[in-house]
Amino acid sequence: MTSTGLIRDFTDEEARRALVLKWGTQDPDVLPAWVAEMDYALAPPVAEALQRAAAQGITGYPAHSSGGPLGAALAGFAARHFDWPVDPEQVLATVDVTAGVRIALEALSDHGPMVLPTPAYHPQFGIAGLSGRETWELPLDPDAGQATLDLDRLDDLFSRGARTLLLTQPHNPLGHVYTRAELEAIRDVVVRHGARVISDEVHAPLVLPGASHVPYLALEGTADHAVTVTAASKAFNTPGLRCAQLVTADPAARDRLLAEPMCRNNSWSPLGEVAAVAAYTEGDEWLASLVERLDRQRGLLTSQLRQQLPLARMRPLEATYLAWLDLRGYGHDDPATLALDKGRLHVEAGDRYQPGLTGHVRVNIATSPERLVEIVRRLAVTVDA
Repeated sequence: MTSTGLIRDFTDEEARRALVLKWGTQDPDVLPAWVAEMDYALAPPVAEALQRAAAQGITGYPAHSSGGPLGAALAGFAARHFDWPVDPEQVLATVDVTAGVRIALEALSDHGPMVLPTPAYHPQFGIAGLSGRETWELPLDPDAGQATLDLDRLDDLFSRGARTLLLTQPHNPLGHVYTRAELEAIRDVVVRHGARVISDEVHAPLVLPGASHVPYLALEGTADHAVTVTAASKAFNTPGLRCAQLVTADPAARDRLLAEPMCRNNSWSPLGEVAAVAAYTEGDEWLASLVERLDRQRGLLTSQLRQQLPLARMRPLEATYLAWLDLRGYGHDDPATLALDKGRLHVEAGDRYQPGLTGHVRVNIATSPERLVEIVRRLAVTVDA
């Protein structure tokens, strides 16, 4: 396996041991490129912090409060990377991003439908229902070059009674980074209807060269209607440590979140807090190396698709390590199943992210260059047979 700067690739054996879901559940002949985990060793500052915490026995209940070392660490990271002034006391821990979205929806939003732009991260489809709300989809054009929201349709959904927009930015699975102008236009529609935004920004540290992340709460006129949910988990490969963050800019919203019953939000991990603090305070150099690696992987994927799958169309990959491929040119409704059955390649089917959408797959490129070449080869020999 190769390396880029501080990034070390797992061997297959290491990956099967460390990535229990992504690799450990697969048959030995299957190459996994599906769930959003990276085939890279843990950032040394995070690994060292966890080792120290385990040696000190930090395995008890976490404190149910805002601010603290976690709030200070996230505020420093936001200032350095996004020029976003975050009040550390407005940062609260939660178990993961999906749980954080649900808590924000139940504690802060008026009762009414939640708008979900699709394709969408598939666990998001069930969040509103758990809160007794409907999910109203806002489909994005699969043939459009970018993942820009249809503001007229958004306006119509709010006019018909929707009360919350779940905005995933950077977008998963389309890899789009919303511009300031796009976000301001969305804000204006939301404000006109007195609605609310929950902004899932877990992929924000993974914006690739050529784009810049603008936090929704960094926009003027958003403090009174928005909450951000984020985590170090995607950028630093620590989802199993279970610690995301809710960020508000309104003390009243923060207090409402803190007042939620412990049974709704008491399950994050103190080791997750340790890892997040280390990532946010000591992980910049490793993260820069990661973004460099992912940028190279993006270029390699583009060239391999051109050579091996010339009819494939890829959304501009501006962020994340998750490529969204349109394979309809090859005439298969379900290329993901075909790839698994015939090519022993596990990618995710597009209809998981937008029910009824055929011919699309999501491919995880956070692996070694050698594996990425093999991923495209296996995909090509199955869909272009």
